[in-house]
Amino acid sequence: MAHAARNVKINGGIMRFSRSKMYHKKAAFVKNKKAEKAPVAKKASTVTKEIGGEKNGEKRVVQLNKMPRALPTQSRKQRKANNKKPFSQHNRKLRSTITPGTVLILLAGAHKGKRVVFLKQLASGLLLVTGPFRINRCPLRRINQIYVIATKTKVDISGVQVPDTLNDDYFRRSKAKKVRHGEGEIFEQKKTAYVVSEQRKKDQVEVDRQLIGALKANPEKKLLCQYLASSFSIRKGMFPHKMNF
Repeated sequence: MAHAARNVKINGGIMRFSRSKMYHKKAAFVKNKKAEKAPVAKKASTVTKEIGGEKNGEKRVVQLNKMPRALPTQSRKQRKANNKKPFSQHNRKLRSTITPGTVLILLAGAHKGKRVVFLKQLASGLLLVTGPFRINRCPLRRINQIYVIATKTKVDISGVQVPDTLNDDYFRRSKAKKVRHGEGEIFEQKKTAYVVSEQRKKDQVEVDRQLIGALKANPEKKLLCQYLASSFSIRKGMFPHKMNF
């Protein structure tokens, strides 16, 4: 016999039999009957003890699990785990696509969209990059690796010697001391504009000299310099997840 549905639609999309009717037609109540479980014996919470002595002889009920004498008014705060390492002891992992000499695209900051050359990773985990400055006006600066796109273009910087003085302390700016109440007028303290130091200018010129020498040694030096000088931007019809960098 051909299989036929037990319930069919009638006019207006209404089913012929209701849900409760189909419940009985399928004998679902027989399937849903659960096997009766044996009653679980409850554990006794009290015990009866006899009171000894000449004039006693009565009984008393004693709780097995005694309640505390006093309950705290506030919940205790959970102690923080002491196994968390401070930021200075975190592992500084670097993406496998970022190696010394890799051309990166900056995605944040004042120089976003520019292509820069990666020099080395500092102790804080930040990347030390430069334009070089003579090509795209991007100086020596630090940036987090989450704000860069690593490209397949690479420059041979094996002959470039980066000074050891270029560390995290080198890029930290000195903060002006706040005037305490009573020592002077708050309006007398003016914000000083940032001025590039002479030492930083010398380091920039030295690094750029070596890096430009490495660019000139490349067989496609003209095309590579034009690539570094151009800025990256997304236009209409360009999809980042389909692009090859």
